Amino acid sequence: MAEKFRVTYATLSADNEELQRSYDEAVEQARARLGSEVPIVIDGKEETGDGVYEEPSPIDNDLVVARVHQATREQVDRAVRSAKAFQLEWERMGWRKRVEIIRRAADIVEDRLFLLAALMAFEVGKTRLEALGDVQETAELMRWNADEVEKHEGFRVPMSGLGAPGDYYDVLRPYGVWAVISPFNFPFALSGGPSSGALVTGNTVVLKPSNQGALLGYELAKVYLDAGVPPSAFHLVPGRGAVAGDALVHHPDVDGITFTGSYEVGMSIYKTFATDKPKPVICEMGGKNPTIVTKNADLDKATDGVLRSAFGFAGQKCSACSRVYVEREVYDEFVRLLKEKTERIVPKSPLERDAYLSPVINENALKTYEEAVEEARKRGTIIVGGERITDGELARGNFVMPTIAEVPEDSWIWKKELFVPFVAVAPFDELDEAIEKANDTEYGLTAGFFSEDPAEVDEWLDRIQAGVVYVNRRAGATTGAWPGVQPFGGWKGSGTTGKAGGGPYYVLQYLREQSRTVVTE
Repeated sequence: MAEKFRVTYATLSADNEELQRSYDEAVEQARARLGSEVPIVIDGKEETGDGVYEEPSPIDNDLVVARVHQATREQVDRAVRSAKAFQLEWERMGWRKRVEIIRRAADIVEDRLFLLAALMAFEVGKTRLEALGDVQETAELMRWNADEVEKHEGFRVPMSGLGAPGDYYDVLRPYGVWAVISPFNFPFALSGGPSSGALVTGNTVVLKPSNQGALLGYELAKVYLDAGVPPSAFHLVPGRGAVAGDALVHHPDVDGITFTGSYEVGMSIYKTFATDKPKPVICEMGGKNPTIVTKNADLDKATDGVLRSAFGFAGQKCSACSRVYVEREVYDEFVRLLKEKTERIVPKSPLERDAYLSPVINENALKTYEEAVEEARKRGTIIVGGERITDGELARGNFVMPTIAEVPEDSWIWKKELFVPFVAVAPFDELDEAIEKANDTEYGLTAGFFSEDPAEVDEWLDRIQAGVVYVNRRAGATTGAWPGVQPFGGWKGSGTTGKAGGGPYYVLQYLREQSRTVVTE
């Protein structure tokens, strides 16, 4: 059924009455589950923790999405020790069995597509099509990772001998115990993608989801158990970063880690995770993603692309477009069109079928938005937006208006990752100047370009410093990566490995090489 309804981030205009009806039914099922418990899961057994985090919905702060048990350091230690003790047995099951299990997990995700998406809407405020896309992407990431292992036949390659009879071959093997720390904004895809990559290659996994997103982490644990992942191969330890997260990052028996989140936390993990020996660290740490629009661009296409990337999921994507450089000759017209389209966005609950703008996740996000608005009003101009919604039913949630601003380029707005629906615009005179400004950031995740001139496109492609780049993409100037279509990973301060999820080199990061010589004379 899910195949018929497949929604990607590039097809968010998809409209299907059966899809809408199925989703509406799932919303009522999800509503009935609000306030449920999210336990710690170790060896398949559910446990209580040290206190409970009552997770509010960004749609309505009076709604408690889940009561999330907070893992202790002792529970993290037990989860890691269990994962370590079981790892060799999981590896010895063989890559074919692991591929079979992960593919089964992907099928289960699709079977639960609508319910998982509805739960996600309540938990993090995604619109229905953004939420459906997140869940579908999780299934696609699982399949992609399994396919890569199968395509390479478990990464075993015969080698040449040197005379003595025997078996000479090279093999990639798992590191051991892999930690996954996932964020709120893609609570399923950024848990399921890394964890399936680690599991299918023979590592055992301990997942710590964000407290705002832990319900989807628990749902993932249930998917894996139902798919046949052995209970000791996957453990769930929700909790506070300073306790559960710190215990996981600094546990001596954790052999590798995947983290998605802020630059500050990611760099701290990168610098402190390995102490007595080198260990792999896969961090995706956000972006300050630019779009360049030249005088040779189709402005209707460009404004659509910028709007969708700046305001989709309220700008709470590490790939969101937050700064735009427009050639001066077409700057006024670009701004006029973008303003006109932004003014058509009517804030609604993301549970409604035609909702476009999501709420921001919490009070900290509201504060960031208000600080950016204040800076823009003080030093520049708010072209449109700039208000928090304080009237009506939406006032109970974290809703703000999508905002476009002109701000001097020495303002921190051009440098700081905001993670709210706020985009800054500025004119440029020469393409060289625009490319230099686009690259003048510690980040290098995504970037967009609009021009119908092939020479300009080639110049930009050769010089832009970002891991995921898009040209003339109406569906999203800087957002919308999809497994097997646009692998997702960053350069510079946006990523630690230069490899991208959903790409041909991703699962290799969960493996290490072993050269084997077995002499038989």
